[in-house]
Amino acid sequence: MAIPPYPFGSAGEHRLQQQLGTADRAARFYDRQVRPCLTPEMQDFISRQAMVFLATADSRGECDASFRAGPPGFVRVFDDRTLAYPEFRGNGVLASAGNMTENPHLGMLFVDFTHHHVGLHVNGTARLHTDAGLRSLHPGLPAEVTPGRSPEMWVQLSVEEAYIHCSKHIPHLEPAPRPTGHDAARPKDTDYFTGAR
Repeated sequence: MAIPPYPFGSAGEHRLQQQLGTADRAARFYDRQVRPCLTPEMQDFISRQAMVFLATADSRGECDASFRAGPPGFVRVFDDRTLAYPEFRGNGVLASAGNMTENPHLGMLFVDFTHHHVGLHVNGTARLHTDAGLRSLHPGLPAEVTPGRSPEMWVQLSVEEAYIHCSKHIPHLEPAPRPTGHDAARPKDTDYFTGAR
């Protein structure tokens, strides 16, 4: 069975759509929702988000999912096809950035859990930059993106597709202040999943 040449989606998803009888419904979704760049509404949505989920894979296709957070707008939108986010000092593993050096495809999922209960998928090709390198390309970048923290590097994404994640199963979460003080019953982060106490 021939698979129609859609501009979006993988051959695998189109094969399954044919097998499961969802090809017409999927075609309507691609036509109405999937864009090759960020609409003004998408750009505004990203500028309000304080977190993003990342999907990367290495050259063998082994996947990694991760999470980044910062003040609203920590993911910077430069234009309808370009955005960037800072990478700060962490545990030194650099799993996501390391994957991007082998396989530059990056999937980002922004989710609004508190107000509109909607998500935005943004997929494209990533490129790593030093802080100085990105600032030379985008001189208007604020001096301090996250208070008290300096980026070790930036990930710049060239957008290839962006589309909605519908609100149907997005839970409502209430923002709350982070608890202060140490919970004696809680293991330290380094011991949390190791069984050490």
